[in-house]
Amino acid sequence: MTMMTRPFLVAPLLLALSGCISLGGEPPASLLTLSPAASTPAGPGVAPGDTRPVIAVLPFDTPAKLDVLRVPVAVSDTELAYLQEAFWVEKPSRLFRRLVGETIRARGAALVVDNDDIATLSTVTLQGTLIDMGYDAQTSSAVVRFDAVRIGRDGAVVTRRFEARESGVIAETRAVGTALNSAANTVAADIADWVSAG
Repeated sequence: MTMMTRPFLVAPLLLALSGCISLGGEPPASLLTLSPAASTPAGPGVAPGDTRPVIAVLPFDTPAKLDVLRVPVAVSDTELAYLQEAFWVEKPSRLFRRLVGETIRARGAALVVDNDDIATLSTVTLQGTLIDMGYDAQTSSAVVRFDAVRIGRDGAVVTRRFEARESGVIAETRAVGTALNSAANTVAADIADWVSAG
């Protein structure tokens, strides 16, 4: 009798456990990304005799707080949290690198390579550290901050910090995502002007 009732006891136990165990959690309703304010039109990229400078956009470094798919929130000068239900489609440094590359490319004043294998073809190298791409709760602002390093073919190194803020932003996923995209495009445009002028 005991042997026959055992399967009926196991089934309710498994049903009870299924409510306690998460196999990956609920996926986010949407993912954040960066979209360029200006894009390169389709068509041939390089023509014979093209004398424009070649700019290599190398991978950007980031602090640990940005080496994740979450949006950091500066709660105070010494406290950090992450915005609830806000997730990037991929890590911020990769998104920002592509945005900068596309912004420079769209200006048409330089050729852009962002493949590490052909970076040796460049006349100018752009690298740097994405210091911040998150939300400042104390000022209700979306902040993007980047330390750029430009290296010329002669080895000359020039550095510069770029920053943009969007104020009056509520701490909500869509509002913060939109504001970060705007601030990131502002920084990317300033970087494009700076690196192309060099």
